[in-house]
Amino acid sequence: MNTAKIFSNSPPATHEQIRVWDLPVRFFHWSLASGFTIAYLTEDDLLSVHVWAGYTLLVLILIRFVWGFVGSRHARWSDFVKSPSEISDYLRDTVQLKAKRYPGHNPAGGAMVVALISSLTATILSGLAVYGGQELSGPLAPLLSGISAGWAHQLEDFHEVFANLTLALVFLHLAGVAVTSLLHRENLIKAMITGLKNRGSK
Repeated sequence: MNTAKIFSNSPPATHEQIRVWDLPVRFFHWSLASGFTIAYLTEDDLLSVHVWAGYTLLVLILIRFVWGFVGSRHARWSDFVKSPSEISDYLRDTVQLKAKRYPGHNPAGGAMVVALISSLTATILSGLAVYGGQELSGPLAPLLSGISAGWAHQLEDFHEVFANLTLALVFLHLAGVAVTSLLHRENLIKAMITGLKNRGSK
């Protein structure tokens, strides 16, 4: 049974559209955005909510990693993870307003996916370390329960740095979406909701 095909059939495409984003990719995208927002806003006041948001994000990332190998065409890493030279060429063409359209992620968008997931993973892992070292809770507690206050403070600093880096990447991602939407005259936010793009973006 083709698992990717099961999740790629809704909503139906029309003769003017192509199906690009399958349901798991769309669910991952909006769930990750919501989870990160909740985690970032609850860091200082609602520890239990913050922690569970972090666990949820970790599960989402693990699922997305696997889906990158078994999902539909444009969900796969092989479709959008490009070489540095391709990314550089695309960015140069974008500045010159002549970048080609891609049905899925363009080279810069693919690089952003990797950067966001990497930064968010570092944020989560450092958060688990802080949780284990300072609160004596979580899966890393047995390893970090005896660390000094100085090291615990360092781990918290790392966690905050990666969280803020992730936030900066989110804003850069939004800027890239806006530029690409204007350049190719297509609504990329709507495409990530419906899964569909105009055939002109092929």
